This record gives sequence, C-alpha cells and structure tokens, in this order.
Amino acid sequence: MVRFVEENTTKMLETKVISNSEVLYVGRDDGDTSPSTKALHDFQINGGGGGGLIRSWVDSMRACSPTRPKSFNNQSCWIKEHPSALNMFEEILNKSEGKQVVMFLDYDGTLSPIVDDPDRAFMSKKMRNTVRKLAKCFPTAIVSGRCREKVSSFVKLTELYYAGSHGMDIKGPEQGPKYKKENQSLLCQPATEFLPVINEVFKKLLEKTKSIPGAKVENNKFCASVHFRCVEENKWSDLANQVRSVLKNYPKLMLTQGRKVLEIRPIIKWDKGKALEFLLESLGYNNCTDVFPIYIGDDLTDEDAFKILRDKKQGLGILVSKYAKETNASYSLQEPDEVMDFLERLVDWKQLRCGA
Repeated sequence: MVRFVEENTTKMLETKVISNSEVLYVGRDDGDTSPSTKALHDFQINGGGGGGLIRSWVDSMRACSPTRPKSFNNQSCWIKEHPSALNMFEEILNKSEGKQVVMFLDYDGTLSPIVDDPDRAFMSKKMRNTVRKLAKCFPTAIVSGRCREKVSSFVKLTELYYAGSHGMDIKGPEQGPKYKKENQSLLCQPATEFLPVINEVFKKLLEKTKSIPGAKVENNKFCASVHFRCVEENKWSDLANQVRSVLKNYPKLMLTQGRKVLEIRPIIKWDKGKALEFLLESLGYNNCTDVFPIYIGDDLTDEDAFKILRDKKQGLGILVSKYAKETNASYSLQEPDEVMDFLERLVDWKQLRCGA
C-alpha cells in the first residue's frame, strides 16, 4: 500500500508559493544568513542591473565551486571548529548513547565521487555493500538533488528511503519499512503542480545552452540542473545569461546552486531540511528526544538539513569537503572514502552492541 501525501495534507507539508522578493530568503523570516541564503541573494532572477546581476551570479558560481583551499582565518582553525568525524568518533557515539540513530546521506560527492559526467557518478561496490549493512542497523535515507528514480538506479538498494529532487520526491523502502509499525511505503511529492513547467523549462534550457561547450542540462523531475563543471570559466557569464533569459519568464521558479551546478526549483517552502523533518515524522520520531539523526552531505543544498539539526540541537551534520567552508555542520570528512570508513565504524559499533 502506498500512502501519497498531497500538498497541504499536514501543516508541515504546506508548500505556499513565495513571492519574488522572498526568493532572497527562500520564504524564511528568521534572519538566516546561512551560506545557502547568501547564495540565493546573489541568484535573484528578476532583479535589475543586467550585467551587474550576471557578474554577481558568476561570482557566486566561483565561490561555490572552489578549485583550491581557501583561508577560513586559517585551515587549522576551521578543522578545530569542524573536526574530523573519524577522529571524534567516540565523542559522536557518546552523544548518541541511548538514542535511535537515523542516517541521512547525500549521494554525489558523499557516496560517489564527483565526476565530469553526472550520468556516470557511480558508487563503488564496496560503498554499496557498506550502505546495505548500514540500513540493516539504522533507518537510512538517501537525500539528493537527483531525480529519485535516477539516484535509486545508482544505489540499487531497495531497503532505503529515497528523497530525490532536493526532497520534493520521497518514497519509502520497496521491501517495506523495517522501522515502521505499519507495513506500507510512503510517497511525498509536495511540488506535483510544477511538473509541467519544470519539463517546459528543461526543454528550453537544453536549446539555449547548446551554444555553451561543456554545459549539460539534467531533468531531475521536480527541478532542472544546469551542470557547468566542463564549461570553461570564461564562458560562465554566457551560460548565466542563457539561463536567466529562460527563467525571467517563470516567476514561480527560483535558482539555487551547488558544486558546479545551477538548480532551477519551484519557489515553495521545501528543501532537504524539510525532507529530513518529514522522514523523521514518518518514522514516528517527531518531537522525540531519543532520536539521533546524522546527516552527511557535501553540497550547499545540504546546509538546510544541517541547519535544522543545529537549530533543534538534535543529532549532527557532517560536511564532506577538503576545503574550509562556512557551514552549519558540526563535523567534517574529506571525501567519500572517509564517509565509507565512518559508516563502516558505525556498523561495527552497532553489530558489537547487538552481539552480531
């Protein structure tokens, strides 16, 4: 049985469309100055200024796509503030003592390496086996900007929860949620009404970006992604102009960004943080004090989930990055291999406690 959660079914699923002026803060009114909010300020679509606006876009594209370590006062200071989750593993275990650990994992750059061709972002067999064992120990969800069906085809594990399109498309395990009393899957799609317009914009972006060598447009169902990893930096302004020429005619869409990618998304109050909250509620852990969510991600869009955990003082976020970045995460890991090491340690710890 599939439970389909419509827009406005519950208070948490309200997806009020926000105005263009509110795009600067993604519908927030809490004075948030997180990295994602700052980037969205630079990515206002319909502002004036023309060339100045495009320069601002390109500056943001550079800022969110580092090619070398940047000073964060100094690197050692940043590491002290966001220590390695491997080095602090015992501390993390102590914080989770007596609580139900729930795992949330980004895909690209977290479970798989970042590659030039997004269609070839395959995870290793060893990583897949590690995630499979992890899901036997804890409720586990993949939260990705990718289309849910695509990331599921990459991971190839039916026992997981999948939240695609930045959490706008959520489905429970095909095998039946082990951690829920009711033997049913769940499906949450709070942006269904935007499917036609996203598909329309995707087709226009395909046509508009043909003239930009290396640009790749991906249809992620509830959002569209314009990858510029293989675009020469001197062509980024041209790409930004082409993207803006399309989006200026769609006031109900907004532009956000990740690592070498521009994301076109519906202007609704929904993101990876909301997806995390929805999944915790669906698992029966809403407002529980005995749950310990761990969210691991490498992208700017993961900051929404990190911020939720930070503000609630519940669980922890782990940023995957070799570079010092402003982040709401508590700990850090440098690359997918370290993520796998961390997950394997969690599995070993759980199996030891259970006498497996």
